[in-house]
Amino acid sequence: MGRRMRRREFVFSTAAAGLVAAAPRAVSGKAPAVLAPQGPKPVVISSSNGHRLKNGGTQTCVEKAFSMITQGSDVLEALIAGVNIVELDPEDSSVGYGGLPNAEGVVQLDSCCMHGPLKRAGGVAAIEGVRTPSLVARAVMDNTDHHLLVGKGAQEFARNLGFKIEDDLNTERSRRAWLEWKRRTDPEHYLDPKKRVEAGMRTAFEMAREGWIEMEHLWGTINCDGINAKGEICGVTTTSGLAFKIPGRTGDSPILGAGLYVDGAVGAAGSTGRGEANLYNLTSFLIVECMRRGMSPKDAGMEGLRRIKANTVEKRLLRPNGDPAFDITFYILNAKGEYAGVSMYANRSSRYAVCTEKGPELLPLEPLLPGPAVEG
Repeated sequence: MGRRMRRREFVFSTAAAGLVAAAPRAVSGKAPAVLAPQGPKPVVISSSNGHRLKNGGTQTCVEKAFSMITQGSDVLEALIAGVNIVELDPEDSSVGYGGLPNAEGVVQLDSCCMHGPLKRAGGVAAIEGVRTPSLVARAVMDNTDHHLLVGKGAQEFARNLGFKIEDDLNTERSRRAWLEWKRRTDPEHYLDPKKRVEAGMRTAFEMAREGWIEMEHLWGTINCDGINAKGEICGVTTTSGLAFKIPGRTGDSPILGAGLYVDGAVGAAGSTGRGEANLYNLTSFLIVECMRRGMSPKDAGMEGLRRIKANTVEKRLLRPNGDPAFDITFYILNAKGEYAGVSMYANRSSRYAVCTEKGPELLPLEPLLPGPAVEG
């Protein structure tokens, strides 16, 4: 009689048989195919001015950023190199050099950036004399324990790091627009704040309709977000702020959670448009949190716009029908590489920029509400 099988031998032999039975069978002697998980395809998205200007070069912002990302550059480094094209181009009056100045004729710039993989951020506000505030924002992130430097302190920080400080960032175009605005408005700005705001914006709209400035540049900004094949997400926002603003006014652009928010595991959202509405709602943060709960980029963006609409109750900010009397736009990208551009209002020419393996293109924004952004 053969020896009795020990319990341990029985367990091992049974487990081995089960593994053999469960293993995929080879077909015609070939090894079974193994499906490797695929990462997202690289994408760069931005406001429409990210695929409009080249500053005398051969690439727009989104083209430059996408090219660098696909060649292995750090995502944030690539995005900032892209927005530098717009910051340095004097033809864009909403960003950097030649951005529309404040009420006293001084160009004050804001910017922030966020690095998803490193979970770090930096920003500057009301900085004067530096054409590329996005680079100073990156320097704040890399060289300090802080997220935001402002005004003279931001300028001195930039000077100490070797940035060129210029006396005046106005171009002939931005200076002429400011002088025309000054000529048309009451010079006694602070006697009646309500009348001052009404007169200033009414005049700005008139000048936009007459072609002095682009309507979108009254609140102009550039936001640019990107993801590489590893799933690393970053973002940057940079602006000259509200045209002819009160000196020192800072909008949403340099504020984390408003002008930009990035979570490396979820996605990114950034904004252009009325900064005060975005600041009150921290909408970029809200949009990313909506994506964390499973919403698509478009649905998350629409939820953010609905939140802004619900919280806009001041009569001066409303149309006769009760809808917001301003526009605001969000550019949204998730960790799968899916993206969307949504806006409170949009017309046939309302676009946002995207660059993928298919190349750069301008796509229509999805509006929450019907009709044009500005009535009249």
